[in-house]
Amino acid sequence: MNKICLKRYIALVLLVVLGATATAQSLLARSEVGLVGGGMNYLGDLNDQSMFGKVSLAGGLVGRINIDTRWAVSFGGSYGHIEGGSPDIVQRRNLSFRSYVAEGFVRGEFNFFPYGLHHGTQKRATPYIFCGIGLFKFNPQALYVDSLSGQATWYDLQPLATEGQGTTAYPERMKYQLMEVCMPFGIGYRWRLSPSVHLTVEYGWRKTWTDYLDDVSTTYVGAEVLNGPDGGGQMAAILADRSGEVVPGYVNAPGIKRGDDSLPDWYSFFNVSLSFSAEVLFGWMRGKVCEL
Repeated sequence: MNKICLKRYIALVLLVVLGATATAQSLLARSEVGLVGGGMNYLGDLNDQSMFGKVSLAGGLVGRINIDTRWAVSFGGSYGHIEGGSPDIVQRRNLSFRSYVAEGFVRGEFNFFPYGLHHGTQKRATPYIFCGIGLFKFNPQALYVDSLSGQATWYDLQPLATEGQGTTAYPERMKYQLMEVCMPFGIGYRWRLSPSVHLTVEYGWRKTWTDYLDDVSTTYVGAEVLNGPDGGGQMAAILADRSGEVVPGYVNAPGIKRGDDSLPDWYSFFNVSLSFSAEVLFGWMRGKVCEL
């Protein structure tokens, strides 16, 4: 390689490095990382289809890349739990559950007003809407207290197949998956507290394509099926129909409606997040790289 070619090669490498550095600087300046805390709620068969049922604590992390003053892309994850059920709602059903939910998502956000990240004539606050795609993992459980020993135990419901999933009597019913796709969407409001700190309040729904967040969907199958050779066993029969615990001697006959399979279950997340400029958090790394 002659000297002229070598100089051109070095110049090209420097241009690429400088361009990448400038891009990284711009990306850091337009990005945020934050902590999220709030409450998670469930909508389904065991909360009487109430939009605001039992709210439980949830939290997570969020990252945001602000494309411009109107559009942003955010990604992150959250963890919390949902629950539902009460003998006071439908006494003869007497079903209840809890489920820990872990989700990850990526979504687009649209600001109603041009939002200024650092300073300038743009707005310091704006309402926004968002929509995206996510993946969540859940695991419905039911609490059973042994009447003789008094011991309380949480049982995973999916392996018990409480609605006859996987049995020869109900071959059309398959065990549901514990990891599913969701579509997060909702509304929010954000403030720029300082050039590097942002406060966000939002309420979002998660549309799902499963009716088994609560392990309840179709009809009762009866203890005979659940205690059969391909059923979930005695505990499945106990947890599938708990009406006898509040109405002694009462048993729901096979075929009686246990849930409403025409409506999938949803969950929602109300949260407050405090995010910080990625430039402030990670800008020092750029100086360390330059020192090498």
